[in-house]
Amino acid sequence: MAKVCQLFSGSSGNSIFISYKDTKILVDAGVSNKRICTALDEIGESADELSAIFITHEHIDHTSGLRVLASRHNIPVFAHSAVIDKMISENIINDKVDIHPIESNMELGGCEILPFALSHDSVSCHGYRFNLANGRSIGICTDTGYVTNEARQTLCGSDLVFLESNHEVTMLQNGSYPYYLKKRILGDFGHLSNYASSQFAKELVSSGTTRLVLAHLSRENNLPEIARQTALSALLDEGFEENRDYRLYISAPINDEKAISL
Repeated sequence: MAKVCQLFSGSSGNSIFISYKDTKILVDAGVSNKRICTALDEIGESADELSAIFITHEHIDHTSGLRVLASRHNIPVFAHSAVIDKMISENIINDKVDIHPIESNMELGGCEILPFALSHDSVSCHGYRFNLANGRSIGICTDTGYVTNEARQTLCGSDLVFLESNHEVTMLQNGSYPYYLKKRILGDFGHLSNYASSQFAKELVSSGTTRLVLAHLSRENNLPEIARQTALSALLDEGFEENRDYRLYISAPINDEKAISL
C-alpha cells in the first residue's frame, strides 16, 4: 500500500511525501530542513530514509530547504537540467548535493516517474506522475498558468492528483496585490484559478481519477471552501458525486490531515 501526504502547500512553501514499500520520495523542499523533518516525523517517517527528492522548479517556495535537507541526509536530487543550472547559479544548491538531471521517464525502486512540462514563470517547470508497482498512480500538477497538453496526456487515468487551485479570479482582481502581480498570476505563466482547476478536474475524474487534492491555494486570493465548492459544482454538472465517484481533499498550508493511502 502507498502512503501520500502533502506536508506543506502554498506560497510559503511546498512539499509532498510519497511512500511505496522501501521507496520514499519527496517532491519539492520549500521549507526548512527542520520543518520538513518534523513534518515527516509526525506521519511516522524520517528524512534519513528518503530515496530521492524531485524538484518541480527553482522558485524558493519549492527549494528553500533543499540544500540542507539533501546534503545533511545524503538524498539524491532530481530536476530538469535547466532547473539544476539555475539552482547552482543562485546558490540554492552546491557541490555537496548529489544532483541528477531528469529529462525523460525514469525508474526508481520499482516506481516509474514521468515528468511533464508545465507553464510557469520559472526557467523550467515540470509536474510528475509516479506509477507504482501495485498499479496505482499519483500525479502532481501545480504552478502552471494553464493545463498543458503534456499534463493532460500524462495525468489522465491517475488514481490521485494534486491539482493547483490557486485563486478565485474576482478575489484576486479586487484584492490588494499590485497590478503587475495580478497580471502575472492571471497570465499563461502564472497559476491555475479555481475555475480552470475545476474544468481539468472534470477531465481527470472522467478518465478514472478517484482522489483529487486541491493544492497551492492562495491565502490572500482564495478560500478553501470557495475552491472546494467550485470543484464540486463543476463535477456535479458532469454527473459525478463526491464520495461515490471521487474523494476531494484541500491542502492546508501545513499538513493537518492524515496521509492518503492507495
